[in-house]
Amino acid sequence: MIKEAKKRVVVAMSGGVDSSVAAALLKEIGYDVIGFSMQIWDYSSQKDGGSRSCCSHEDIYTARSVADALKIPFYVLNLEEEFEKEVIDYFVTEYMKGRTPNPCVLCNQRLKFDILLRRALELKADYLATGHHARIVWDDSRGCYLLLKGTDTSKDQSYFLFTLRQENMQRLVFPVGEFLKSDVRKIAKDLGLKVAGKKESQEICFIPDNNYRKFIMNKMGVDKINSGNIVNNEGKILGRHNGIHMFTIGQRRGLGIPASHPYYVLGFDLENNTVVVGRETDLFCKGLIAEGLNWIPFPTLETEIDVSFKIRYRYKEAKAKVIPKDDGDVFVWFNKPQKAVTPGQAVVFYDGDVVLGGGWIKESI
Repeated sequence: MIKEAKKRVVVAMSGGVDSSVAAALLKEIGYDVIGFSMQIWDYSSQKDGGSRSCCSHEDIYTARSVADALKIPFYVLNLEEEFEKEVIDYFVTEYMKGRTPNPCVLCNQRLKFDILLRRALELKADYLATGHHARIVWDDSRGCYLLLKGTDTSKDQSYFLFTLRQENMQRLVFPVGEFLKSDVRKIAKDLGLKVAGKKESQEICFIPDNNYRKFIMNKMGVDKINSGNIVNNEGKILGRHNGIHMFTIGQRRGLGIPASHPYYVLGFDLENNTVVVGRETDLFCKGLIAEGLNWIPFPTLETEIDVSFKIRYRYKEAKAKVIPKDDGDVFVWFNKPQKAVTPGQAVVFYDGDVVLGGGWIKESI
């Protein structure tokens, strides 16, 4: 964790226990700590005020109270416009294309480690710190920074950080990445911070009720949502749908198809606005093509490599061979067939605890 004490650091404080303890630890070892919270979404129109999601007004209030308890300066940075453009518009557009987006990766990449980092440097800060359960270390043999999984593998968040680049990593600190979550909570309790027992957020921050279908409908407008057919692999019509955004690959419930066996969403025919369904066995595939690659220990992939990988955050790692394509994309050939490979999601590659990089799933093979 330690870069160099007696330096100035901006801490992205979400109001949760991890970022609160990150700020406390940095102050304890001698950093000049400044707390920042990002105001990214207006919850005033929501009945529950967004209290069940991260980055709500309540969370900002909590972050401020923690900063007061730690006796550090605290500021709120309004990034609602940037969040709308960089994250929400992307989220809605991807769903309308039949893809399943991961807004948390984009929020980290575009807001925290781009905009917020630049603001931190404008304040003459040396580093930006967050409460992520991950680690950054310098590797002398490779002459670069490495991104490692968090010590607490059950809380590891390195999957969301595969877009980090060397120029970012030299300015980042993840203070709680070396701790178990239970130890983080104990530190908060010992310091008397009221966030010690705070529950973790599970929902998408701008959709606290987790009803993303309704959210997309409201953003797009009813006139932009087109109904269509639900068909099987042979093109036989089995039912109707009220918009492709209602579905994701692997989905079983909510199809409204009477049948003697369950159907699962296999994909989409956007040209004909159809949802394609099939048996569970049809969900398994041998590989995928990934685009938008970012490699952390090296600038580009020049030869095939063996990796472990994840195609979702809560996903058991599997083995694969990654082969570069001439157009900059990669083939990922699985050692064993994998289920429900979903375009729009991130595929992240590992070598043990080291995050090699990752990209966005373009299509399954």
